[in-house]
Amino acid sequence: MKATGIVRRIDDLGRVVIPKEIRRTMRIREGDPLEIYTDREGEVIFKKYSPIGEMNSFAQQYAETLHKTCGFGVVITDRDGVIACAGVPKKEYFEKRLSADLEKISENRSPYRYQNGDRKLAIIDDASGTHFISCAVPIIADGDLIGAVVSAMSDETDKSARDELRGTDVEYRLVQTAAAFLARQLQ
Repeated sequence: MKATGIVRRIDDLGRVVIPKEIRRTMRIREGDPLEIYTDREGEVIFKKYSPIGEMNSFAQQYAETLHKTCGFGVVITDRDGVIACAGVPKKEYFEKRLSADLEKISENRSPYRYQNGDRKLAIIDDASGTHFISCAVPIIADGDLIGAVVSAMSDETDKSARDELRGTDVEYRLVQTAAAFLARQLQ
């Protein structure tokens, strides 16, 4: 655990303010759920809660099945990072922070589809990512933004396969179905 040097007092209602610098660094937004842990030494630990994070193994199996069935890379995220992926280098993507572009797509709560000539949007915050967003659909459960399902393409992806998927809207419908299915599992 890392000391910040910041000390806050608890008010008469039992509240404590998490400093803006820490909220910004940890990407904690207003309304985000936090889990509270305690240990025997008297430490109280706040951890960001991810509802879909509890479904990691299920999300991973779903991503692998979708990838094997359709052939495109699949990335499943919570609001902050990648929780499951298939068809993309796992070391490169798993548990990495989302790019600002993907966060914006999710927060807008509307699907995104790459069109030829568009700027290629990164999936993760790290510039080393080799894939870009082909299609992204936010996961929304009970009106709350949970994450997103992303189909990933790279420049090396077979252009004819990419065009075939996009031409029939199959890719979009599959990603949309995956997002709806995962949202239903969280309700």
